[in-house]
Amino acid sequence: MRITNVRRGRIIRISSVCAILLLLIYALNKWSRNNIEAQPVISDYKASSYKSHPDEYPVLKTELGNFEPKDRIVVKGPGQEGKPYHMVGRDNDIADSESIYGMNIAASDDIAMNRTVPDTRLDECKYWHYPVNLPSTSVIIVFHNEGFSVLMRTVHTVIDRSPPNILHEIVLVDDYSDKENLGENLDKYIKRWNGKVRLIRNTQREGLIRTRSRGAQEATGDVIVFLDAHCEVNVNWLPPLLAPIYRDYRIMTVPVIDGIDHRTFEYRPVYQHGTNYRGIFEWGMLYKENEVPDRESNLHKHKSEPYKSPTHAGGLFAINRQYFLEIGAYDPGLLVWGGENFELSFKIWQCGGSIEWVPCSRVGHVYRAFMPYSFGNLAKNRKGSLITINYKRVIETWFDEEHKEYFYTREPTARFLDMGDITEQLALKDRLKCKEFSWFMENVAYDVYDKFPKLPKNTHWGMVKNKASGLCLDTMGKAAPAYIGTSSCHGTGHSQLFRLNEAGQLGVGERCVEADTESLKQAICRLGTVDGPWRYEEEHNQLIHRLHGYCLTLQAHARTLGLAPCDPNNTYQKWTITHQKANW
Repeated sequence: MRITNVRRGRIIRISSVCAILLLLIYALNKWSRNNIEAQPVISDYKASSYKSHPDEYPVLKTELGNFEPKDRIVVKGPGQEGKPYHMVGRDNDIADSESIYGMNIAASDDIAMNRTVPDTRLDECKYWHYPVNLPSTSVIIVFHNEGFSVLMRTVHTVIDRSPPNILHEIVLVDDYSDKENLGENLDKYIKRWNGKVRLIRNTQREGLIRTRSRGAQEATGDVIVFLDAHCEVNVNWLPPLLAPIYRDYRIMTVPVIDGIDHRTFEYRPVYQHGTNYRGIFEWGMLYKENEVPDRESNLHKHKSEPYKSPTHAGGLFAINRQYFLEIGAYDPGLLVWGGENFELSFKIWQCGGSIEWVPCSRVGHVYRAFMPYSFGNLAKNRKGSLITINYKRVIETWFDEEHKEYFYTREPTARFLDMGDITEQLALKDRLKCKEFSWFMENVAYDVYDKFPKLPKNTHWGMVKNKASGLCLDTMGKAAPAYIGTSSCHGTGHSQLFRLNEAGQLGVGERCVEADTESLKQAICRLGTVDGPWRYEEEHNQLIHRLHGYCLTLQAHARTLGLAPCDPNNTYQKWTITHQKANW
């Protein structure tokens, strides 16, 4: 049959339209698939077998609690009962292990994996009765080149001191360790637990934040508990953590942390017995703690009850696994370590959840002498402090405009750092219908203002350079309290970054600058204050201490700093305060 030119033209046009439609459908499907893969995992709670039980609260009785251990195993040897272990005559062993691990692994190797530690709880904690159907729990422990005995002691204590019907599994996530004893030796060691302990290994270094998110994806318990790799859990630590989550799946719980000495492995409380504290922050995003304010403590009949906290230190906490994934887990744009505790805290509170500290759950934690390893290629091609970059992502996502300015006043160089794309984080915030940061400050973190009031703006910030010598003020890498000296101007890092605010406070980092006629010092700022005695006199470039009426002076011969009568012709009293954007 012959087809006319008109019909042939129609067929060609129809075919072309169909082809274009097919291409559009393909492209749309591909775009949708890629974007779905980029989204955080969102769980469907209606399909979940784990529900809240709002009417089930723990009950305080006169008889011993239903999860309290009846017998106490006593093991003889070094470090028993958490007592300090002094390695007499083994200074070389101590020095070697501390230089490698940031803690005395030689001492840890001599201490039993299942040593007993002192019960640091309030006495009434022993008499709480918890719901019997607490959720199954996966304990996630991330590690990188951790000391073997410290890592395994963490595992031993979790297994020995957790109800076996509740402890579903322990998930060890190895963030690309290269130490020999963390290879086959570790694989063989954990076989004794017949699958209760699983080991997952990263194929490249990912950092704490992303590795924890992977652990959450791999876990199969209803609740996940994150622990650092150098912990010892205390008596009956787990049921108190789980009970609030059983009541409401949107509650994240935090144990009270005890300290384990990095050299002697002495186990001791960090907090004053009977006094409860909670996590807050200062405007440079340094984690701080504050005694629980009356507004919160008056809501509770007993000191041993869980209480609300604005934030947490980050290392140890419990959360419903599906809820953690629904709120996006950790922001995948956060680098390596730092700021993730604030990101998760603000997200939970602003998006419908809450955080509770649990006095009856105690966990010991080894505080290292220093960080024993670098971040390697994770920090490659990143300009500026990784932690400050993380802080910037957090505040740009969760703060409002007013509170962002307090951060940038405290950390002015952060304005120039590349934090990456936060489009997805802002979209997540919108999807979850999260509240504003002002609501969080007024209703949750109200006690931050008591210790860290709103900051006046900076009038000057940067390197403080002396005209006569060409040298700059420098903290010389020392922590407060310490003298401030001078060195060649380099304009990098925090040691030469000073700021002067409208209220006369001259500061460096979170410290304030004090002076007398003989010295210039950095000291801890008085809590609750933002003012100071300093004024910068523009005409003569002098830093005047208003209380003394003298000027900051570099002594020409001794090269020391102090206050002296002001002389507009003395170039050793002339200072410029400038910053160079390119250096940040």
